[in-house]
Amino acid sequence: MATVQVSEAEKVYVMHGVRDDLRVDGRGCEDYRHMEIETDVVSNTDGSAKVSLGHTDILVGIKAEIGKPRPMVPDEGYLEFFVDCSANATPEFEGRGGEELGVELSNTLYKVFNNRHSLDLRSLCICPGEHCWVLYVDVLLLQCDGNLFDAMSIAIKAALFNTRIPKVHISEDEEGVKEIELSDDPYDCMRLNVENVPCIVTLCKIAHRHVVDATLQEKACSVASLLISVTHKGMVTCVRKLGRGSLDPDSIFEMTETGKRVGKALHAPLMELLQKEESLGKKRQKVGFLA
Repeated sequence: MATVQVSEAEKVYVMHGVRDDLRVDGRGCEDYRHMEIETDVVSNTDGSAKVSLGHTDILVGIKAEIGKPRPMVPDEGYLEFFVDCSANATPEFEGRGGEELGVELSNTLYKVFNNRHSLDLRSLCICPGEHCWVLYVDVLLLQCDGNLFDAMSIAIKAALFNTRIPKVHISEDEEGVKEIELSDDPYDCMRLNVENVPCIVTLCKIAHRHVVDATLQEKACSVASLLISVTHKGMVTCVRKLGRGSLDPDSIFEMTETGKRVGKALHAPLMELLQKEESLGKKRQKVGFLA
């Protein structure tokens, strides 16, 4: 994970600000930085999105391919995650550092998103036990300024909302052999229900308080963090502790309640924004370096 060096005087300044609910950039402890979301930014994918959270930039592309269901769940499709940490984001991502972080991030995303509580995996089944849709989710870290998990989860939810999977028609010949035909009509497609797809809220413990959407400077002042994935109804689907420090039970309870409250409040404006952008159609003005 990208880090910065912070002096003792700077740490004291940050901790005193957090204590008074006034962070270095003027935010409160439960406020996110300015966020920009753009979907349908990569032409050769079935769904894509780009999210900028402060100076953290995430690009997500999703490709749908036909594969074989897993033996334990023959009536469900599944997701595969791959995270690429660009060396341009920070020198720490060069070589093995970026590879190890990418694997760690991929494993966490798999636990959060690849389950029936987050996404209707049965809708990805084509023929039970034989064929299903496999969604390959590629995440590219373009720039890192803290809070990677939150930015990635928002980008993945936006990309899943933008994903269009071709309709499948199954026919049998005289010998009973099944043939799969994909629709050529770009409007004859299946959309995913992303209502229950969770958003990740990462809370960093700084002194006796905790903050949402920590910058790299604030992260350097934190002893430990708690990662919480929350649905639109406020249900927690995954909890993970990050960092070398420890958290007492009271802090964990307080951070969990804050994460549930912040995560639940994040879903409604996000879905409203995605639906508004989609309603513009071709009138939508593309921005950013992919315009």
